[in-house]
Amino acid sequence: MAEPQENKVLDVLIVGAGISGVGAAGHLSARCPDRKIAVFEARDSFGGTWKVHTYPGIRSDSDLFTFGYRDKPWTGPPIASAAEILDYMGEFIEENGLDRHIHYNHKITKANWSSADKLWTVTYETPNGEHKLHTRFLWMCQGYYDLDKGYTPDWDGMDSFTGEVVHPQNWPDDLDLKDKKVLVIGSGATAATLVPNIADDCKHVTLLQRSPTYFAPGRNANELADELRRLEIDEEWIHTIVRKKVLVDQRDFTQRAKDEPETVKSELLEGVKAFLGEDFDMKHFTPHYRPWQQRIAFVPDGDIFQEIAAGKASVVTDHIDRFVPEGIRLQSGETLEADVIVTATGFNLSFLGDIPFELDGRPVDWNERLTWRGMMVEGVPNMLFVFGYFRASWTLRVDLLGDFMVRLLGQMDERGAVEVRPEVPASERDMQRLSWMNPDDFNPGYLQRGEHLMPARAEHPEWQHTQDYWHEKDTLPEIDLDGEAFVYEDEDGNRVSERSADAA
Repeated sequence: MAEPQENKVLDVLIVGAGISGVGAAGHLSARCPDRKIAVFEARDSFGGTWKVHTYPGIRSDSDLFTFGYRDKPWTGPPIASAAEILDYMGEFIEENGLDRHIHYNHKITKANWSSADKLWTVTYETPNGEHKLHTRFLWMCQGYYDLDKGYTPDWDGMDSFTGEVVHPQNWPDDLDLKDKKVLVIGSGATAATLVPNIADDCKHVTLLQRSPTYFAPGRNANELADELRRLEIDEEWIHTIVRKKVLVDQRDFTQRAKDEPETVKSELLEGVKAFLGEDFDMKHFTPHYRPWQQRIAFVPDGDIFQEIAAGKASVVTDHIDRFVPEGIRLQSGETLEADVIVTATGFNLSFLGDIPFELDGRPVDWNERLTWRGMMVEGVPNMLFVFGYFRASWTLRVDLLGDFMVRLLGQMDERGAVEVRPEVPASERDMQRLSWMNPDDFNPGYLQRGEHLMPARAEHPEWQHTQDYWHEKDTLPEIDLDGEAFVYEDEDGNRVSERSADAA
């Protein structure tokens, strides 16, 4: 794409060309064709997490019938590889003519809102140097973690280890695991993906975890989709039907995890036992928290459990005392020898890409402001951000927020407004300000480490991200855009309380 003209004023600048940004561009391009939009992507291609992660076996941990876009059928297996997801996104870009909007190697370094001009001034870098442009609205779709560097704890003695330490987020292309003893530290979806996908390449792979995670093994197939295809039903119908069925099943399972945690726990463990046998020590897959307090990863065809059962992989649950030259010494006193240690220990939370934001030259501290429904921020004009679901596919919220953005832009036009921002009504300003997420409901390590970066929440449902897709799918489309939480202003800074006379 040609460089955007620096004196050009965009209607909407979308930040990021991952699954969220590409979906956002699809909504605006199709439904607001007269808007001047652009997508800025810091990397040299689309894909986001699916481009960054190249470790063996990288795959989704959500089904693609719901992780895929609402209006583009998914025709592959429910759990897909990164390559399959990138192909799907590439098709979506081509089918919707989005290439003309996407600008690669455009890294935003600053965003400043001018109340006088009613515009964002965005500073960004390209291989040709630093540039600036103006946009009326920012739609932040850059994800929720630092794509450049994963999280690795600073363990004692790491410098003494004589082998290689690798984080999955920065997987070396030339890493040779042949005849190597590999130790994978972690217990989440990344670790569960890596172990079976390197087990045949190395001498032996050991999964070392501080605490277990719940997994849901099953066939990587959807029987309903397969049957509908056998009946030669149109793929768009199949996508819609299967998507609805999966969402209902997920809703019921999520509710059961809250209402019947012990029953759901037993069912999940029985699924693991089916691969490992009744004699296996299930402490390694029995977390201390109830199901869904942290994400449950689907394990296609139980692949990690198959490798453990075959003796190619093993699992150890213990705490690390320190690294030693030959591997890791555990608090139990045992030493695990390794040639390569993979730290599948998570990522670093990032809010809005850690881009410095200013309002009229004053820095914005996100943690001092409330979020409005987990998509806007108190007192911040003309900015929407995508933060998806922990218990449902991220992309579901991209589609919901696409609908909301189209409505909001239309509402601004009807009012003759050029600025909109959420403000806490006077009657609610004494609300207690709480952390972004209720730790009793969801408490993964990356959130606990980085919650100070996030906006605050309140108990009032308008001022938090409920994380409940099944509630939001009904309530977000019904949001009253004339509600008292919205402040609209015209070009002169006057509040616009109703539809403009010209629009009427």
